[in-house]
Amino acid sequence: MNRAELVLAVSEKTDYPKADVELIVDEFFNLIEQKIIKGEEIKISNFGVFYKKERLERKGTNPSDGSPIIIPANSTVGFRPSKILRGKVNK
Repeated sequence: MNRAELVLAVSEKTDYPKADVELIVDEFFNLIEQKIIKGEEIKISNFGVFYKKERLERKGTNPSDGSPIIIPANSTVGFRPSKILRGKVNK
């Protein structure tokens, strides 16, 4: 499901206009993005936790020639599903 499909599905389920749902979905994702960038966790009950995850510098291999390279430290987004969501997925 992509963003447009999400907007359409929510609009159909709630009978809200597609334009209104699109604004809400955009703001929802913008808020999550802003909090993650600041390093805050976003805890959504019965769903999971989004968080900023730091990766340390590490050794790697260049796939084109097999030579060793250093992969620089960086940040990424982590997600830890709730126990309820894990249970539903594993049925």
